[in-house]
Amino acid sequence: MSMSDSDSSSHGGDQKTFRQISRDRLLYEMLRSTKVKDSKSTWKVLIMDKITVKVMSYSCKMADITEEGVSLVEDLYKRRQPLPSMDAIYFIQPTKENVVRFLADMSGRSPLYRKAFVFFSSPVNKELVTLIKKDASVLPRIGALSEMNLEYFAIDSQGFVTDHEKALEELFGENAEGSHKYNACLNTMAIRVATVLASLREFPNVRYRAAKSSLDVSMLTTLRDLVPTKLAAAVWNYLAKYKATIPDFPQRETCELLIVDRSIDQIAPIIHEWTYDAMCHDLLNMDGNKYTHEVPSKTGSTTEKKEVLLEDHDPIWLELRDAHIADASERLHEKMTNFITKNKAAQIHHSSRGNWLLNS
Repeated sequence: MSMSDSDSSSHGGDQKTFRQISRDRLLYEMLRSTKVKDSKSTWKVLIMDKITVKVMSYSCKMADITEEGVSLVEDLYKRRQPLPSMDAIYFIQPTKENVVRFLADMSGRSPLYRKAFVFFSSPVNKELVTLIKKDASVLPRIGALSEMNLEYFAIDSQGFVTDHEKALEELFGENAEGSHKYNACLNTMAIRVATVLASLREFPNVRYRAAKSSLDVSMLTTLRDLVPTKLAAAVWNYLAKYKATIPDFPQRETCELLIVDRSIDQIAPIIHEWTYDAMCHDLLNMDGNKYTHEVPSKTGSTTEKKEVLLEDHDPIWLELRDAHIADASERLHEKMTNFITKNKAAQIHHSSRGNWLLNS
């Protein structure tokens, strides 16, 4: 899914990209808010689960996190060394398993950390809050308990995904009707779409493609037909809660949210994309946005591996990613030719590389 750059009033009217808004919330609204003047601990430990690690990595770099006072990043489900003199920041999903892990870290006479600042990625239910309150040894050690409402993956400056690779199977497959996976997938998607709108401080008119009604009684409406309807209803329920609980959240509609399923355009999935971006992901063995390739070593006798991140900070990628592959190829060749003619070091390297290719 994608959306245009937001000009949200909650961010001082500054026009920021979608990824920048996500980054600012994570760094300033979450990490920086844990800096207490009377705190004895300068550096903190950041603890995340599998999902929140991905949320963080899509928007922030390790240098950004370190700059906000985090000296160590840990996995909630891995064995960790006790650091009783340091404070910890928990950025986790509001699941029972995660809360039980957190309580195990912070309860008893010897907690792993001095104080815990807990931030949930999406709304937490009352049962889990009650579970935390029941542990009298943990309550004095909690510095914050807050809902960040940020559980989506900002893949670039204008786009996000809810990370459901099997959504087509779970929502439209033969065994989708009435299955637990069907409901779980819809609910998780609704939560994550709603947290996008919470981050943007947008309260939309939710419009969706309703199931076609038929006078023919033999044409029954299936759960597959109701995917947009059910998703729209779930998103609206979360937005209604945000409207009542999040400070400065709009009380009137500010934009339009359109929810449709793939049946509205059945030809699109089988049309091959010929953009530079699509071709890179289709033809190269990429890990997310990271491409690893081999180049000649300095000695020229062997090769060495190098990693390239195809992201918004790369101006060439930003310029060419949406161009047709033929156009992109011509423009890349032109840029390379111009660079070589103006750079003596590049001329020498290009010449030596050509000789290496001939010899090999």
